[in-house]
Amino acid sequence: MVFLEECLEPRLNPDSIWSNFNSVGMVESVRSFNGETTVETRYFISSLESDAKQFGNSIRSHWGIENSLHWLLDVALREDDCRIRKDNAPHNFAILRHIAVNLLTQEKRVKRGIKNKQFLAAMDNKYLLSILALA
Repeated sequence: MVFLEECLEPRLNPDSIWSNFNSVGMVESVRSFNGETTVETRYFISSLESDAKQFGNSIRSHWGIENSLHWLLDVALREDDCRIRKDNAPHNFAILRHIAVNLLTQEKRVKRGIKNKQFLAAMDNKYLLSILALA
């Protein structure tokens, strides 16, 4: 990881949304899969001061949350297999899936994974109502 800092204050309008811009960070992600290695470079603008360790932790934290949510949406709710494509329907169903994941995660009475809780809710109306009551 490389961390760059440059003072651009004289060029920025203090009233703009970029007024808290303090640093630029660069992350190189190296991925090896089936003997093939790819390198991806991403740049970030940040309000953080020049603290590479904090920057790295922030980036890893963001992608950890992002990856775990997308994995859950794809595996438990099969989001990638969805063929809904017209008008606002894809966005509306994405919101419904996020609500479902949040409610199923909040439900602590049954010690099962999201996919199993979803199946149980489909089979048992009382359990479904208990999950919907969490909203």
